[in-house]
Amino acid sequence: MANLITLIRFPLIFIYLLLIYFGGPVAALWCVPLVAFIFYLDTIDGFVARILGEVSLLGSALDIATDRTLEIVLWVAFADLKLIPVIIPLIAIVRGTTVDAIRAVGIGQGTAAFDQVKHPFNRFLVSSRFMRNFYGITKAVAFVFLTLSLWLKEAFLPQFPTILLVAEILSWITITLTVVRGLPVLIEGYQLFRVKKTE
Repeated sequence: MANLITLIRFPLIFIYLLLIYFGGPVAALWCVPLVAFIFYLDTIDGFVARILGEVSLLGSALDIATDRTLEIVLWVAFADLKLIPVIIPLIAIVRGTTVDAIRAVGIGQGTAAFDQVKHPFNRFLVSSRFMRNFYGITKAVAFVFLTLSLWLKEAFLPQFPTILLVAEILSWITITLTVVRGLPVLIEGYQLFRVKKTE
């Protein structure tokens, strides 16, 4: 069930993209709660997995892959729509590919993504419930404000510059958190490549 909830976000994000590109101002307004719902599902899938005892390596990998896909697709779309600078999706792509490549090695060795960092401070940044929730909320709010900005722009409303400024600030905070939470994985990742000697 948890994995199904995770995968449902894929068709929803493509519906969202079709609406923001081709739906006009009314569709853009409907996309504000839609993008919030898409990110809310990220909280629900983890909750369901814990309640039903469905926590697994597959679920962890699916969750990270889905999160990363949604983030990169949305950053690229909003850069294409001229609401954020292109450097933001470029940072997200570089961070995502490098960190997830390291995590894939750990998952291949049977270690869940959030268990691959060992230092207490690094574990706090990467896998603590507080940081995961803080990052998730910040990211969701940034995309909600970007979507709201798009609607205001398409509807030619005067609040557009103010809301866009808030959206840009939130976007920079989010991408900074993305990098900060990815660095510990890279710093400790070398340990995954140590060859264990067998007798």
